[in-house]
Amino acid sequence: MLTILAFLFTLGLLITIHEYGHFQVAKWCNVKVLKFSIGFGKPLWHKKIGKDGTEFILAAIPLGGYVKLLDEQEFIGTAEYANHDMQRALNRQSIGKRMAIVLAGSTANLLLAILLYWWLYMMGVVGMKPIIGAVTDHSIAAEASLKAGETIQKINGKEVANWQDVRWLLLNASFKSKAVEVQAIDSDQTLHVHSLNLSKLQKDQLSEDILVSLGLSVYQPDIPARIGEVLKDSPADLAGLKTNDLILEINRTKVAIWEDFVREIRNNPGKPVTILFERGTESESVVIKPEAIVENNKTIGRIGATFRVEQTELSKLFITTHYTPGVALVKALEKTWDTSIFSLKMLGNMVIGQVSWKSMSGPVTIASYAGQSANMGIKVFVAFLALISISIGVLNLLPIPVLDGGHFMYYMAEIFTGKPVSQTTIITGQKIGFALLGSMMVLALYNDINRLITG
Repeated sequence: MLTILAFLFTLGLLITIHEYGHFQVAKWCNVKVLKFSIGFGKPLWHKKIGKDGTEFILAAIPLGGYVKLLDEQEFIGTAEYANHDMQRALNRQSIGKRMAIVLAGSTANLLLAILLYWWLYMMGVVGMKPIIGAVTDHSIAAEASLKAGETIQKINGKEVANWQDVRWLLLNASFKSKAVEVQAIDSDQTLHVHSLNLSKLQKDQLSEDILVSLGLSVYQPDIPARIGEVLKDSPADLAGLKTNDLILEINRTKVAIWEDFVREIRNNPGKPVTILFERGTESESVVIKPEAIVENNKTIGRIGATFRVEQTELSKLFITTHYTPGVALVKALEKTWDTSIFSLKMLGNMVIGQVSWKSMSGPVTIASYAGQSANMGIKVFVAFLALISISIGVLNLLPIPVLDGGHFMYYMAEIFTGKPVSQTTIITGQKIGFALLGSMMVLALYNDINRLITG
């Protein structure tokens, strides 16, 4: 239920923000707005509001929306032509105003992302310290002589505070560098400089966890398999697990540390497992069916419980970085810009075959991530909203007819030729655009279903 609500809230908010961008700039440019719709298909609710009689619509299919503006071409030769002030039609506006209106939706999405990241940076970014765990034998990391226990300090000269920073810089570097310099210190505070050979990465590996692809892992101490927090209505909660329960066995296999327990849960998505645990002085057992979720393009199990660890141990693993409002705003701008450019690079590399199309996600995966992030707390969900808002903004700027970027492309052609693009060209472009978008949606949905079936 939470997944559905989080998905609907995510799409509803981001689509509304996008369409409001078009709506507000159209108003500023004195263009008449005929309709403002959230969703497609049959209207569930509609009402005309304002002196222009703009019809606001909430429709049945929440996978998009639109703002319909007055266009002279639509009413030529009809009885309704005289009912409208055609000076306020979109086609009669200057090229600058039309460009501003068409770019406003994506601009609104990017501004929302900046605001969300700004709030996150001011509230404090919590992350795991970049301490290296086990290094896979014969991996790229092993060949670079990276060792377990080293703490990464810089990637290509840029300081890192947590594993999120490391992942982000390595992902970005994988598209433009054949080698990456990693500076790390060992337990004796001795500095080591390593060179990761990224040219050995396969294109399919770029859609996976970059750390796993390189042979790196996050350091995890031997934490006892004792339950900490149990998420409400999660499989663990519904089965009756409580804080302080000590896990002894899972499917009759002894559990020594928390990592053993997590590994078995992850390996059994949607499959009932029998858990023996100790509560106080008594031993009890329960059967839990781990929820199947998609993580890094793989289906894994999750029960919605965290481990319990002393605060002193937590401080060794986690770091919280707070920023002043000014610095937080700069960080938010940088994050939004970097994520936008990275999204374009991913799309571009998919087109030329350097990144697998399997990494494209559709509504099923987005819904899954929405539910997961909502379950993990407000900060994680806000970060998810910012990321999807950027994705929507960037996607709509692609030069594909029917998208905002397609209209912008027509306006650029008008600047160079001195005359508007013909209706015949626009109609042909729309057919091509719908075909391209339809193909992308089918592929994304296929990837979603394939992940759920094959894991």
